[in-house]
Amino acid sequence: MKKFFLFSILLLLVTCRNQEENNPITPDPPLFQQAYQPPYFQTDSQKFIYDIDALPEITVEVSLVEWNKFLNYYDQNPNNEEYVAGKFTWVKNGTTEILDNIGLRLKGNTSRRRPEGNPGETHNATNPDWHHASFTVSFKKYNKSQLFHNSEKVVLKWFKDDAMYAREVYSYDLFEKFGVWTAPQSSYCKLTIKVTGDNKAAYFGVYQLQEPVDDVYLANRSTFFSTTGNLWKANWGASFKDASTSNMGIEDVTLTYTNTPIYDYKGSKSNLETAKTQLADFITNVNSKNGDDFKTYISQKMDVNLFLKTYAVNVMVGMWDDYWNNSNNFYFYFDAAGKFYFIPYDYDNTLGTSLLMTDSGIQNPLTWGKSDQNPLVSKVLSIPEYKTQYVKYLNDLIDKKYDLFYLDYSQQRIQKWQNMIFAHVSNDTGEDMTITDVPASWGNCGFYRLRGNSSTDNYFVRKAASIPKN
Repeated sequence: MKKFFLFSILLLLVTCRNQEENNPITPDPPLFQQAYQPPYFQTDSQKFIYDIDALPEITVEVSLVEWNKFLNYYDQNPNNEEYVAGKFTWVKNGTTEILDNIGLRLKGNTSRRRPEGNPGETHNATNPDWHHASFTVSFKKYNKSQLFHNSEKVVLKWFKDDAMYAREVYSYDLFEKFGVWTAPQSSYCKLTIKVTGDNKAAYFGVYQLQEPVDDVYLANRSTFFSTTGNLWKANWGASFKDASTSNMGIEDVTLTYTNTPIYDYKGSKSNLETAKTQLADFITNVNSKNGDDFKTYISQKMDVNLFLKTYAVNVMVGMWDDYWNNSNNFYFYFDAAGKFYFIPYDYDNTLGTSLLMTDSGIQNPLTWGKSDQNPLVSKVLSIPEYKTQYVKYLNDLIDKKYDLFYLDYSQQRIQKWQNMIFAHVSNDTGEDMTITDVPASWGNCGFYRLRGNSSTDNYFVRKAASIPKN
């Protein structure tokens, strides 16, 4: 009897081990832990800078000479990444911090603009013509030892085409609530630009504070195996279909020249060839392996569970300008062990701002993009248990039990943020002066609204209704 009991215990242990080895999806903790506890500890720097409940005041002061250089750089090449020197002042909760000798440059793609006047014009101190634009502030550009709460840079992004002042902030907040720890941090601030000598500084209004995806981003996430891997930015055309290394390189932007590869390597030039080989090998395997071979490969190469969570949120917020649909707008990282991580990025055209698909609010989340041209998501979802897990995450997001995508909770969060920023939206550019419940005017679904609860035009209601149950 004793031998039979020992044999039964041994058989049970072997069976459990085999089941674990054959199931590459790691079981999740209870959903309330996913939804309310980030799976990594945010650094003090992240908590202080990207504080969703605060509205810090930022002033960037630039000399007249440097500001005119800034405008001239744009005229020579709107895509330029040239910095000018300035001073950074931060005021939060009554405490003021000042950093001298910081760097300021333009940021953005379609949102990139000349922040004052027309091409060829210099600064007009008496009647300036200000325009919203996005900026990067580098604290160590001119002082290599200077940091701001352990951060090297922050991105200051205007709310282009988002009259609700909420879409991208909401999306990144939802990623965080759902345990997608690879998403950048995001919050609000007030921005003022001061040209030294002017009688009046220019108040640019409410801006989004956004965490850059860079070495500090990697260091802030101890959940990565290491921070000594290979980081890439994926530009339009990054389909993971073509393994040619001619699509890979390091962006080269000057005042007279712009060369942006499809796969833009963010590491050291000395490591570029090794990084190219690694990426080409990944693309080749994604395309060539099928069935069980693909499942074995991808379960070892990726955190599939994290990827499924990421794409559940991505589709839920209606991100059509993404990898799966438009081969665009994401970063990715291979850690030192060679594991691949997908990093979501650029979520301003969401929550009812729809284009390149008939209606991003009701598009089938199982056929979101171009499966033949963008194979990574479609091949992952072709595996039955991965598809089941993905659909489960979609349904978790809309479940009333959790403070995630459900209509009431989403509207409460957005209303809370709007209450905080409402009195500060009006600004000296004369642009984006009110909070209005409409998507971008150039989209194909101008009827969408985020307030109210109509089944015909509320984005949250229509999106929830489109989610398959199994």
